[in-house]
Amino acid sequence: MTSIPSHLTHSRRYDLDWLRVIAFACLIFYHVGMGYVTWDFHVKSAHAGPEIEWAMMLMNPWRLGLLFFISGVAFRFASDRLTGGTVARRRLIRLGLPIVFAMLVVVAPQSYFELRQQGLTDADYLAFLSIYLAPGEDFGLIMPTWNHLWYVVYLLVYSLMFAAALPLMKALAEGPAKRFFDVISAGPMRALTLIAVPFIVYRFTLDTQFQTTHNLVWDWANHAHRLTIFGIGYFIAKHDRFWMAVDKVFPWALGLTVGLVLTMGPVWAFWDEVVETVPMWTVEFFRVVRVWYAWLVILTLIGGAQRFLNRPSPILTYFNSAVFAWYMVHQTVLIAAIYYLTQHAMPGWVEFLLVALITVIGCHLFYELGRHLPRFLALFFGIERRKASDSSNEAMTSDQTAERPA
Repeated sequence: MTSIPSHLTHSRRYDLDWLRVIAFACLIFYHVGMGYVTWDFHVKSAHAGPEIEWAMMLMNPWRLGLLFFISGVAFRFASDRLTGGTVARRRLIRLGLPIVFAMLVVVAPQSYFELRQQGLTDADYLAFLSIYLAPGEDFGLIMPTWNHLWYVVYLLVYSLMFAAALPLMKALAEGPAKRFFDVISAGPMRALTLIAVPFIVYRFTLDTQFQTTHNLVWDWANHAHRLTIFGIGYFIAKHDRFWMAVDKVFPWALGLTVGLVLTMGPVWAFWDEVVETVPMWTVEFFRVVRVWYAWLVILTLIGGAQRFLNRPSPILTYFNSAVFAWYMVHQTVLIAAIYYLTQHAMPGWVEFLLVALITVIGCHLFYELGRHLPRFLALFFGIERRKASDSSNEAMTSDQTAERPA
């Protein structure tokens, strides 16, 4: 008889808490790496080159899909016992206030250092700020902007969409969607493959027509990918058979993931050369495999988390509270660090480690500042401090997990 994963008999999803924290940590260090590769980024180190791009390519397909998946799961737990209006109000406060604060205050230095490094302005920061806060496209940049906060903006919009149709979403979750995922969960090959199908379709239809822009009203391929994986997270959140299937296929997902890393990693690392030297049908096959790889990694991570990380920890408690604030500020800190440090002659690996260290310290200080502010002001820093009565009443509820950005 198959054992039921322990999280199905407990309301608290510690495994997803851990996975959220780990995913954001990976994302932060991914963004540090963006300063050291040849791809477009706000500022670049003098040491930027292709050396670490292979590792970045292995993270690219799944890093944001995982976050939107966890976000969908969390939203289901947050909304199941509430009305759509209550959910919308909570999300507007929890996500909307930090978005506004970040666009006006936190993100502004990113545009400043970008323009400084490109030699497009020599103004001091206060003079630049008066330009930044006046809506427009000065210097070829849209200002004010949300930059990396696009994830939170999209998450807020998707949450409001689901909140507006909450009775329908609940009915779908308990009816057609439940039956659909019953089918998905009935066999290991289905769980390993079928959920990747819509994303493969998007790859060869919408992706070819719409580039990713992070422009909320003109980012249709990106919306298709992100809203779909958010919806999948919502519909499977309380689907016991799905989570049991995840546990069963974990060894397969892990083995396939490792196999694809070893066999396809070199292909993705030298993608431009591959495209020029192999037949087009082979290129398209590699693209299908890359989309499938993203789902396999997500399966591996959620399966491993529910097996090995479904337990509380003081470290988890701290970072659960801190992770949104860290995400808000990390890119600003690392951009400033790269801008200044790369002006000094030092080995690339030393500069990289210093940027990473400064980013961690800056994130920690930002969070510590925010959590010592009055409760309302702390919300602007992405920090929600519950009243003592709320904490005692909700200490073991899944809603507590869901009232965070993921």
